Amino acid sequence: MWDSGAVEFERTVPASGNMFVAGRQFWLGPAQAGVTVRFWADTDVIHLLKAGTRLKSVRSHLSTADLTALAARSARKAGPPPLPPAEDGDAVEVDRTVNKDGNVGLGGRMVPAAEILRGRRVGIRIDPATLMFFDLQTRELLRTRPNPFTPEQVRALRGLRRAGPPPRPRTEPVTVQRRASNTGVVMVAGQKVSLGRLHAGRVVTIHVADTTLTIELGGDDVRTVRRTTTQPVRSIKAHRPRKAAP
Repeated sequence: MWDSGAVEFERTVPASGNMFVAGRQFWLGPAQAGVTVRFWADTDVIHLLKAGTRLKSVRSHLSTADLTALAARSARKAGPPPLPPAEDGDAVEVDRTVNKDGNVGLGGRMVPAAEILRGRRVGIRIDPATLMFFDLQTRELLRTRPNPFTPEQVRALRGLRRAGPPPRPRTEPVTVQRRASNTGVVMVAGQKVSLGRLHAGRVVTIHVADTTLTIELGGDDVRTVRRTTTQPVRSIKAHRPRKAAP
């Protein structure tokens, strides 16, 4: 019997991957169609779990009246939350999408991530002093920024969860494409490299490591030069031609 507090209930993901519960959409994607998802909900947070594993956590839109209505239908009194509350100083994480300007929305303000990440869904690990942007699939570290938030502001962030293992920087080079200018020069990470007029207008592949740039010029022609800058890579693809080909 439910009297107050959090509730639990199950829903099956439809073919569209879109579930609607108490007037709110929960997107899990068509790949989860047919899966039974357990909801743990109170007036602060909603956790979605599959076979005991948490899929996501979002800020609750439910009122006490909403919980009462859910309990009157099929919900039951909930057990302990899937994750214990974070203490001050504990690392926590959220997911956000980087906008076209390379920023993410956190706590009602725009926080810079990186232009190269625009349009990408990333995880953000929040430590007392730093924000660590990482790939959600591999946990590869993408960028690190200072943490501008107080502990109270962090606790109020939407979709907050306890942090997983710290992200790790990638060890392999970043691979990019560049189109050589009409003088045979390419620029990558703020460094100009002259390939010669023979390669003017050609798109080449460049592997950017910490200390070297390795340029594939076609066939067995590979050139390695010393990297002279520490500027991060800001774009992956070559620029499109300014004029249409005749």
